[in-house]
Amino acid sequence: MPEKKKKIFISDWELKRMAPPGQKPVIPENAIISPLSSDWLEYGRVEGIGYRVEGGRETELREQIADVGRRLHALGFVPAADGNISVRLCGGILLITPSGASKGRLAPADISKIAITGELISGRKPSSEYLLHLCVYRARPDAAAVVHAHPPVATGLASAGIALDKPLTSELVIALGIVPLAGYATPGTEEVAESIAGFVKDHNAIMLANHGVVTYGADLETAFQRMETVEQAAKITLVAEHLGGGRSIPPEKVKKLEEIRRRLGKLTSL
Repeated sequence: MPEKKKKIFISDWELKRMAPPGQKPVIPENAIISPLSSDWLEYGRVEGIGYRVEGGRETELREQIADVGRRLHALGFVPAADGNISVRLCGGILLITPSGASKGRLAPADISKIAITGELISGRKPSSEYLLHLCVYRARPDAAAVVHAHPPVATGLASAGIALDKPLTSELVIALGIVPLAGYATPGTEEVAESIAGFVKDHNAIMLANHGVVTYGADLETAFQRMETVEQAAKITLVAEHLGGGRSIPPEKVKKLEEIRRRLGKLTSL
């Protein structure tokens, strides 16, 4: 009898690396794929393209944006009309929250649609921070969603010139690694995109001096959860600083956490 092939585990990150441009990957018969991989395959997300929208998928994505807006608002991350959210569709099209709208009261029909070049396709005037989103998508072909918010503790640290660059918790090391601090730039201008340009490729979250935080990922839920992780890490950092300064995880232990991150398909490292 032929010997059975040993089962292999493939993360969503590995799956994307296996995919030829514009195509889905050929999956080995002995492969076990992660839940994120299943989602990626189900929704037809191909690296460098974005969400496919057949069968009413755009309506679902609009509902997801509105839902994430409500969750951010409930957490106090986007008071008044603060913050903005977007997802990338196939063909260089984005869905993005409109300018001047409360993220806590968005309806799916309120979401604007723009081209990757910035032109409005339909809906209201897009968020004034659309250039920030375009910068991320151009630099990160693997990103299909971007969240920009003003979580108070993380924004406070950013205003004090403090980045989240110390391995204080295993969760931060595994989920994000370093969260760098970009220099101050006037909101709604090209300066904001320029300020993060050097960080986008190697990080999944960036603090904006005197402004807020931007996170992104392969889907909207990932981008949202990374925003939560940044704020949680900021709270822990603040408490540790008040108690005399946080004690970093020893370097040899950090390496083990980094290995876990690599196995999970994370891209950044400390």
